[in-house]
Amino acid sequence: MKWMIVGALLAGGAEAQDLGPRPVFPEMDPARVQLGQLLFFDPILSGNKNISCGTCHHPRFGTSDGMSLSMGEGGIGLGPDRRVDPNNIPEHRLPRNAPALWNLGAREYTSFFHDGRLEVDPDKPGGMRTPLGTEMVVGFDSVLSAQAMFPVLAGDEMAGHYSENEISQAVRLGRLSIKGGAWDKIAARVEAIPEYRTAFDAVLDEQRPIKFTDIANVIADFTRVEWRADDSPFDRAMMGGAPLSAKAARGQDLFYGEAGCSSCHSGWLQTDHGFHAIAFPQVGPGKSAPFETHARDDGRMRVTGSPSDQYKFLTPSLRNVSVTGPYGHNGAYASLEAVVRHHLDPVASLHSYDPTQVVFHDFKVADDWRVVADEDELARLSAANELQPIALGDEGVADLVAFLHSLTDEGAVKGRLGVPAKVPSGLPVDQ
Repeated sequence: MKWMIVGALLAGGAEAQDLGPRPVFPEMDPARVQLGQLLFFDPILSGNKNISCGTCHHPRFGTSDGMSLSMGEGGIGLGPDRRVDPNNIPEHRLPRNAPALWNLGAREYTSFFHDGRLEVDPDKPGGMRTPLGTEMVVGFDSVLSAQAMFPVLAGDEMAGHYSENEISQAVRLGRLSIKGGAWDKIAARVEAIPEYRTAFDAVLDEQRPIKFTDIANVIADFTRVEWRADDSPFDRAMMGGAPLSAKAARGQDLFYGEAGCSSCHSGWLQTDHGFHAIAFPQVGPGKSAPFETHARDDGRMRVTGSPSDQYKFLTPSLRNVSVTGPYGHNGAYASLEAVVRHHLDPVASLHSYDPTQVVFHDFKVADDWRVVADEDELARLSAANELQPIALGDEGVADLVAFLHSLTDEGAVKGRLGVPAKVPSGLPVDQ
């Protein structure tokens, strides 16, 4: 109750801002969480046994990878130090920034990925809408469980390229959720490791073959615990503890007042869980089907088919935002200040965008800058923009950035379980 009361009593310009009830995080079985930790960092889930979930979502980089766009299959190393494997060159750069995982275990989250292509839908199989449609298997505990495992089906992320391994072959042949398909093959790999078989025997209600959904469910349990971030200076100030610094407090007033940030970044998690178009610069290869030749990213429209959703992307939570850069669905802005300035005048920022600030791995891709130089595409991005320009001086920007830093939960950033020294498969762990 105390949280709800203080949520309606923010200081200064935020006086009338009601943050609502605190996010709800379900209690987790420690044994399941520890099992999920091992699987999250174990490359056994990837086709070539060389990439784990932690490769692109690592605590050293705020549960992302510190890059504008990631390099999955075909890379060696971690974060900005990841480089091209000369014996397995990537087919292309991944089209979207690796999203941070903070607080995804809160029940308020019902949509996942930048375009929300995986989301709660009671009318769909398993209670969720997914890219697999009617092929989606049942058995996932939640949408969080399902999202944890879609990267293993992507050739450029974890599955590997065609004919490199049995997983990638199954993916390219469309054998995903069917019996003996890609998910079954991954589950069989895990079951063949005695330590995993013993651990699952301890957490499952019955002794039976390990299913792919079992793996996804415990990884989700680990995510709920490891990356819960709700003890920041902002939280403590709202609880009646130490007040924010004068600079951060001024930024808070702007955030909930003149700057209008809270119109989308609302509630305790600073997200409305909605989709918005803000004229974000398009860098990288874009998001297209195999038969398409464009380099744009239509965002939410690729999910709904509605032209009104073109260029809209899911509002990210701002928790721990100070450690999750680069920013945006494609990491177009490397610094927190730069992305704040974009929000103040998106159209002007789009047309004056400096592409040298992106953080790319060092390999040449022809499509990286196609849209940046396309005047017609820039005009369409500008027309879709929802934000009005806001006049805010350098001091106001600095205050906003200071407030955003106050949303950082340092304990969560340090981690709870952390990265395991080793995993049951015996494969190398990205440290």
